[in-house]
Amino acid sequence: AYWDLESGRSELKKVNNKINKLSHFAAYFDVQGRLFVPENLQEQSKAIVKSNKKLENYLTIVNDREKADGSISLKDTEILKNIFADERKMDAHIDEIVNMTKKLGYQGIELDYEQIWKDADLGDNFTRFVNRLFVQALKNNLKLRVVLEPSTKFTHLGFSSGPEYVVMLYNLYGIHSEPGPKADKNFINNTLKKMQKLPGEKTIAFATGGCIWSNDGKKRFITEIQAVKLAKKHSAEVLRNSASQALNFEYLDENGVGQTVWYADSETLKYWMSVAKKLGYTNFSIWRLGGNVDIKKIF
Repeated sequence: AYWDLESGRSELKKVNNKINKLSHFAAYFDVQGRLFVPENLQEQSKAIVKSNKKLENYLTIVNDREKADGSISLKDTEILKNIFADERKMDAHIDEIVNMTKKLGYQGIELDYEQIWKDADLGDNFTRFVNRLFVQALKNNLKLRVVLEPSTKFTHLGFSSGPEYVVMLYNLYGIHSEPGPKADKNFINNTLKKMQKLPGEKTIAFATGGCIWSNDGKKRFITEIQAVKLAKKHSAEVLRNSASQALNFEYLDENGVGQTVWYADSETLKYWMSVAKKLGYTNFSIWRLGGNVDIKKIF
C-alpha cells in the first residue's frame, strides 16, 4: 500500500518465495477524474518488479477520488456512474487503465471498485465494464483480477469466464458497525456458497489487522503490531473468540474512555483459510503486507 511502503517491502522480502502474485495499491482518481499512481508507489514499484521477476505484478485500480481540498473521497461511486453511463467514456477509461498498466511495467490489472452493488444499474454497468476490460486486457497480454465485495449480487451476475475473481471475506465487522471480528466461520461459509456461481478462477481474500472502537464513537483500523502494543501498554487481557479465532481486548485510555479492539493474528488467518479449504477453495489473497507481527507464519 502506498502509505506503508517501507513496512510492506520489508515483509515482502520474507515471503516472496511463498507467493506468486503481488498487487501494488493503488491507482486512483485525481480532481479532474483522471487516474494517477502516487509518485512514491511508482518509484518503489519499479524496484520491486525488477527484483521480483518470478511474481506476477498487478496494478490495483480503486474508485477513490482526490477532492479539491486535498482530502480523499473513498469508494466514490459518482465518478463510476459518470464513466459507465457513456460508451465512449467507458472505452476511454478502459484504454486509460490498460495504457497505464503497460507503461508502468505491470503484468496485470487488479480492479477494486467498491460500494457499487447498492445500485442495481451501477452493478449491471460494472459487469459490462469488466467484460469489456477483459477483452482489451487480453489483447494487450495483460491479466485481470476483479475484486468483489461479499455484498455482491452473485446470483444476478453476467461476468464472463477469463478474469480471476477475488472475493473479499472481511469487514463482517469494522468501522461501519459495532465491535467484532472481520470474519467468522458462518460468514465465510455463507459467502463461499453464494459465490459458487462465479465463473472461472476464484480467489478468497482475507485481511490482517483489525479495528478499534472507542466509547466516544470514534473508530479506526489498526494493524496487528499496533494492537499488540496497545494490549501490552494497558496490560489488557487478550481473549480468542471461538467462532472466528480472532483476538479481542478492552481497556481504558489515558482520558478514561473505554476502547474495544478486535484483530487477527497468524492463527486467525490460518483458521479462516482452513474453513474455506473445506469447501474446496485453495487460492488465497492477503490484505495486506505491512504491520504484521510475523508475516511468515501466515504462509
